[in-house]
Amino acid sequence: MTKKRVVVKDLMQVGYVYHLTEPVGKHFHPNFRAQLTPKEMLELGVFGGKYMTDCTAEFPIDWFVKVRLCSERHDPDLNLFGVNASQPLAEWRRKGWIYKEDPRGWFQWYCRYYMGRRCPDDERQIKRWRAMSRHIGQIKKNCRPRDLDCHRRQRQALLHWAYDSRNI
Repeated sequence: MTKKRVVVKDLMQVGYVYHLTEPVGKHFHPNFRAQLTPKEMLELGVFGGKYMTDCTAEFPIDWFVKVRLCSERHDPDLNLFGVNASQPLAEWRRKGWIYKEDPRGWFQWYCRYYMGRRCPDDERQIKRWRAMSRHIGQIKKNCRPRDLDCHRRQRQALLHWAYDSRNI
């Protein structure tokens, strides 16, 4: 595969350059088995529609065809489960969860990883993704199967991490 060079220009990064070294959606780390693609996540409704409003040019246009975005504010009604399951970016920064090359956090890392970028932060981000699976057990323990009104905030949080709780 020929390396593709990506130059980022959005409100949070100008001139950041990375290379796509793997085919789109392929050659993931064996411990990383995301259940949803970034496109599927966006179509279902994540991050109150606010997350990707200024950086759509970096990713395939078809990711945004069926997405409801809100450039003015974070709107929980745009989330699949209609609840806010996000912490402010400032909190993520305070906790040291933000990697300098991905200033928007995990989902930005995942979008770039999915597109074929590999970087020194991959292992840490995959460990963080795996840690979210504990919420699946809580939903299975406390909710009737496929009761999407049960533990909606946890379900939305799982969706933000590419887990699909609709069949739990």
